[in-house]
Amino acid sequence: MVRLITEGEDNFIANAANTASVLYHMMPEVNWTGFYLFDGTELVLGPFHGKPACLRIALGRGVCGTAAAERRTVVVPNVADFPGHIACDAASASEIVVPIMHGDTLLGVLDIDSPRVGRCTEDDAGFLQQIVAILVSRSYGDSAQ
Repeated sequence: MVRLITEGEDNFIANAANTASVLYHMMPEVNWTGFYLFDGTELVLGPFHGKPACLRIALGRGVCGTAAAERRTVVVPNVADFPGHIACDAASASEIVVPIMHGDTLLGVLDIDSPRVGRCTEDDAGFLQQIVAILVSRSYGDSAQ
C-alpha cells in the first residue's frame, strides 16, 4: 500500500503523512504512528496519527532519541522496561522506532506505539524497515538507502 500512495510523489512530508495514516489504519492494536524529523540538533514532531505528542526529543533520550542517536531500530515490547522512556501517551505499553537514513544522513525516525504489552516485535521491525526504505526511495530517489 505504501508503494501505491507514494507513487510519483517525491515530497518527503507528503509521503510521510500518508505513510503514517496507512500504518495507523492497517496495523492492529496501535495507538500512535508517526514521524519525528531530525533538524540537525534534535527530533521534531512530524506527520502522525494518534493523540497529540511530544514536540521535541533530544538525541539519546527515550526510545526515539536512542534509535536516532544509535542509528538502529529499537523494539521495546514493554516500555516499563526501557529506562528513560518518554510517555507522551500514558496508554502506550509497547513501542518500535526505526531510524530514517539517507546514506549516512539521519532524516528522522518512524515511531509506532501500542497500548498492548508485547505488540511491537522483531517481525514488525523488518516490515517497518522496508516501509522506511520505500519512503526514502520515493522521496530521495531509487539509489537512496
